[in-house]
Amino acid sequence: MAQKSASKADSKKSPAKKSAAKNAGPITSPLNDSDSDITGRALQDTLLDLIDLHLVAKQAHWNVVGKFFRDVHLQLDELVTAARGFADDVAERAVTIGVSPDGRASTVAKGSGLPDFPSGWRTDGQVIEAVVGCLGEVIARLRKRIDETDKTDLVSQDLLIAIASDLEKSHWMWQAQLA
Repeated sequence: MAQKSASKADSKKSPAKKSAAKNAGPITSPLNDSDSDITGRALQDTLLDLIDLHLVAKQAHWNVVGKFFRDVHLQLDELVTAARGFADDVAERAVTIGVSPDGRASTVAKGSGLPDFPSGWRTDGQVIEAVVGCLGEVIARLRKRIDETDKTDLVSQDLLIAIASDLEKSHWMWQAQLA
């Protein structure tokens, strides 16, 4: 009789609890397995791009020279701060849906879609062009992920939309310097 009661209780578990039991992770997900997988991939890929964006901006920050050095140097600091904050938000959202984020250097190197930033000194104009290119790529990839999460998790999609909005504004401000 006790076995029958346990079976009935198991069959009444919420989808989140069934998903957590299946994934055997310590954090339960409010999403079903398929939605969690799709959303988790979108968040993980976004995390890699944002970490790389932070690193590119920091590399540029250390190596920029030229007539507008100070302005570009300070603007790069703003981009670093924004990218790091967005990365943390994305990683924490992944954890919230039961997905373990991976921001290790080797994972970022393998998975980021950003163009390489060259080593050595770069003029302010070269840095601006590189940042415009990196931001354009991050935004294009982010917009695809916004579409991917439309049916899987509107909360994660909302986060990605907010990040895209801020990055698009930054992209505009960087592009304006090339005009």
